[in-house]
Amino acid sequence: RGIGAKPGGGKGTISGKILKDFPKFHHVSTGDLLRQHVREQTKLGKKAKSYMDEGKLVPDELMIDLVMKDATPYLEDGRSLLLDGFPRNLKQAQALEKVTHIDHVINLNVPTDTIVDRIADRWIHPPSGRIYSYSYHAPKVQGLDDLTGEPLMQRDDDKPESVRTRLTAYDKMTAPLVDYYNHQGFLKTFTGTKSDVIYPQVKMWLEKEGF
Repeated sequence: RGIGAKPGGGKGTISGKILKDFPKFHHVSTGDLLRQHVREQTKLGKKAKSYMDEGKLVPDELMIDLVMKDATPYLEDGRSLLLDGFPRNLKQAQALEKVTHIDHVINLNVPTDTIVDRIADRWIHPPSGRIYSYSYHAPKVQGLDDLTGEPLMQRDDDKPESVRTRLTAYDKMTAPLVDYYNHQGFLKTFTGTKSDVIYPQVKMWLEKEGF
């Protein structure tokens, strides 16, 4: 089972809710797995790090090896996988299909403007790492950290134009992937602006599908 969404589209929130309500799922986050293997200096981790040190992307085959090494005991135990943000493109999906079958894909379709507003709303206090959001966790004094009174700043990545550029690139990369799973009849798209509204629909669908 896979879940995909644009950056800032609430994928982490929805995944967390699924795992709480459906204990049959084993959560697989490729980013977490990669960091864990590199930290523990496993054979796969060392191989991955050699690419990362050269500024290269970790090859798809190596990422799939990481996923399957983690997932195989759970699959043998009769559990289902919740693949979080992987595969990211058509090539990865086709390579993954050779080793394990994906038969349900959740596509979270959150409008670009909603994501831009959500991320551009985020301001940080760099020395402490404290994060503020003007819509739900605003500083007491606009532009200043609550504890120190020092100025808040917005990361370059969080500026509206940067967010839009990232989202455009994401759409371009994942459109063939969405078409691929849609064509196979495995894709279910949920559209909305709030995770609390989208999730009950996701839950109902998963229950209907027998999870």
